[in-house]
Amino acid sequence: MTRSGIFGFFLHLTGWVFFYSMVLAFISADQPGREPVSLFGPDFLLFYFVFPFIFYCNLFALIPGLFHKKYYVLYFLCFVLFFFLVFWLKPFDHIMRHSEMNQRPPPPPLGDRKFMPPPSRQQRFDIMSTILFLMVWLFSSAIYVFQQWRSSEQRAFQAEADKAIAELSFLKAQVNPHFLFNTLNNIYSLAVTKSEHTAASIMKLSNIMRYVTDGAREDVVLLTEEIECMRDYIDLQRVRTGSNTEVIFDVSGDVSQKQVAPLLFMSFIENAFKYGVSNHEPSTIVIRLSADVKTIHFKIRNKLFETKSTMERTGIGQANALQRLERLYHNRHSIEITAKDGFYTVQLTLQP
Repeated sequence: MTRSGIFGFFLHLTGWVFFYSMVLAFISADQPGREPVSLFGPDFLLFYFVFPFIFYCNLFALIPGLFHKKYYVLYFLCFVLFFFLVFWLKPFDHIMRHSEMNQRPPPPPLGDRKFMPPPSRQQRFDIMSTILFLMVWLFSSAIYVFQQWRSSEQRAFQAEADKAIAELSFLKAQVNPHFLFNTLNNIYSLAVTKSEHTAASIMKLSNIMRYVTDGAREDVVLLTEEIECMRDYIDLQRVRTGSNTEVIFDVSGDVSQKQVAPLLFMSFIENAFKYGVSNHEPSTIVIRLSADVKTIHFKIRNKLFETKSTMERTGIGQANALQRLERLYHNRHSIEITAKDGFYTVQLTLQP
């Protein structure tokens, strides 16, 4: 039996103990000072059996088998049948009579007996059995409704989680080819010009590909691994842009024990090199990453060229990064993107 099954069993057992304790306490209060009676006589056993039988029959058979399948007439007929069964059995009235008989004083000696009328056989309406029947029936119905609501909530939550995982996998799959495609174009340009940096660039690309194909398959990676990939990519871009672009990459704080989603910062760096560099004007790209006990701070700033539209500056990589941030970190991140004073700035704070 599972842990939830054991918990449910003891919960039901506790509920029935409480139910019968309240009933027996009511009987004791109704007849104070009476002697203890046997709780295992035929009348009591009938009382113990009837209400659990009705409860579980309604919970596990009648509601799912009839009411849930819209057999409302049959369900109502079963309700009436159980009602008259309780009305006929009078389980509460039987234990009350048992208690009354137990409290009768012993008969006087034979010589002292006077004429005594026989005990009354008057039928009386067992209102308490009816009330207990309605309570048990309504409570079992309420439990079934609650179970169905909880099950629907769990299915909806699982469906939403599956959807988020599928969308996240799709976004991650978009990031990797997009990044590698641009990097290969850069090395192709070096090879065409027969640059002395071609061999080193190929080695850096090898490191990046190893990281992308192995490390980036995980949901999170060490921040130090992400930083090494960022360094290799920045070095490749420095070779491509030459002295016309100044790149400042600064890392501070304790980054050794932090973990982040793979290729998360790379999209912003790629976007800066794609839209923050000009062949005709000098440009500066500043990348700063710092970490403290609870947060990671990332800031990237590049020159804003008026020839680039806002949509172009955003790029598909950055759009995917924003969606990944929402999926992975939700309320554990804040990001501010501004374009003013001639610079395009991204400031990101994470709580890993």
